[in-house]
Amino acid sequence: MAVSRRELLKASLATGAAFSMPRTLRAKNAPNAARTVRLVMASPLVAFDPFFTTSTATQTHGSAIYDTLFAMDSKGVPQPQMVGKWGVSSDKKTYTFELRDGLAWHDGTQVGAADCVASIRRWAQVSTAGKLMMARAEDISKKDDKTFTILLKEPLGLLIDILASENGLPLFIMREKDANRPSTEQVTANIGSGPFKFNEALARPGSSFTYDRNNSYVPRKERSDGFAGAKIVKVDRVVWDIMPDQQTAIGALQAGEIDFLENPPVDLFPLIESNPDLALQVLNRLGSVWFLRMNFLQKPFDNVKARQAMLHLIGQDAFMRAEIGNPKYTGACTSLFGTGSVYSNDENTAWYKKNGDPEAARRLFKEAGYAGEKVVILTAGGNIAPLLTQTLQRIGINAELAMSDRAGLVKRRANKGPVQDGGWSIFTGPWGTSSIQDPMVCDLTAANGEKAWIGWPKNDEYEALRAEWPATATVEDRKVLARKMQRVWWDFVGSVWLGQSALPIARVKTLEGLIDYSEGYFKMWNIQKT
Repeated sequence: MAVSRRELLKASLATGAAFSMPRTLRAKNAPNAARTVRLVMASPLVAFDPFFTTSTATQTHGSAIYDTLFAMDSKGVPQPQMVGKWGVSSDKKTYTFELRDGLAWHDGTQVGAADCVASIRRWAQVSTAGKLMMARAEDISKKDDKTFTILLKEPLGLLIDILASENGLPLFIMREKDANRPSTEQVTANIGSGPFKFNEALARPGSSFTYDRNNSYVPRKERSDGFAGAKIVKVDRVVWDIMPDQQTAIGALQAGEIDFLENPPVDLFPLIESNPDLALQVLNRLGSVWFLRMNFLQKPFDNVKARQAMLHLIGQDAFMRAEIGNPKYTGACTSLFGTGSVYSNDENTAWYKKNGDPEAARRLFKEAGYAGEKVVILTAGGNIAPLLTQTLQRIGINAELAMSDRAGLVKRRANKGPVQDGGWSIFTGPWGTSSIQDPMVCDLTAANGEKAWIGWPKNDEYEALRAEWPATATVEDRKVLARKMQRVWWDFVGSVWLGQSALPIARVKTLEGLIDYSEGYFKMWNIQKT
């Protein structure tokens, strides 16, 4: 009988997998083990400039070595971080910021207002929220060594939220000489003012990267709260190990060679839970919304009735079982803003049924004038697209699964033409809920036609509402606006949600103090080994 690689992996977990680990890795973990934490993240670190790429790995790196002007607390409220004092003029157009004492770069020089001005300008070249801010900004300038101002043409109620948000690209503060580089050129020096220093001497691209405690870092006096407050480093060193092979990573975790694994295989959760030395923990409670994207430019989904048919067709429970399997980590998602967001709401959600409504879908396709056009579903793997193909076929839709690798999918989905010319009808995937709850930065929930993300949805009423978001100053007012946006979204069906998942990390039980990073990226501070 043939034995699969997955079965071999399960067997190695059950019996102990230290044999699979390189001797060099075991040796590296020996010195100062109690004060060193070893991580294996979901994505390898290949780029270091957090303004050059949206890579999650790069933003995690940035969170360790850089600091921010403001940061979000656990309730999603922006709090000063590098800023000591700030104020706004009575006409809400001039913001003045004074840096707090004790800020220094890793090279020993002092952080100044000129660094902040240059960093904001570079960040705003690539950040969606930053571009919005700059469109309303008249000037950003240094006032003195510790003080700078942002002068607006018109009030921008969300300015402080924009400066604090980690949705999209966080505003990390760099040295002026680094921030003066064009955003199209990578910063090569890994010198920030944050709680960790990047250890260039121990950098092993493709193998590991090392971060040392910044002993000169001065934390804020407030208690740690979400990403805000005191950033206390409780270990001497964090090593980011690169392990693309899951057998190596799982074996390393069981053997105590690493302390943290960001993306353990779902089918091995029971084995991890049965190990008395390991634990699963959800650190991103918002997780991901799984979406179904339709091509608005081609039949049949150029017709709103066909898009509404897809909304009624989907039984989210079945799709999450197919893709994730473990119901403990999945749930329904009916809000445009995802489940668990401060803006989640139940407006215009009567279409939802746990198992879908195939008869309503069939009727709506008929009302759309569906005449047997081929519906091409793109996929690069996973179980959602095959299930979707079968579900459509069962109600009489001429659905066809188009398998390819990731590069092939990305290339084909950019084709705006009909399916007979290499175009497409549907593709699916996950999208971070923290981004979906912020319509200023989320490409998936824009509906500005040719300027929109792939699928090119267009609805002028929705876009007029979305344009109100930046000037809506309070959370309560944004909640009201969110309901209006959601009503219109589910009427014209910009995308369809397939469910929501929040998957756990795996860690040794002696690793504590991990910060929930639902609203941003993994943080190295506050963690400790007990």
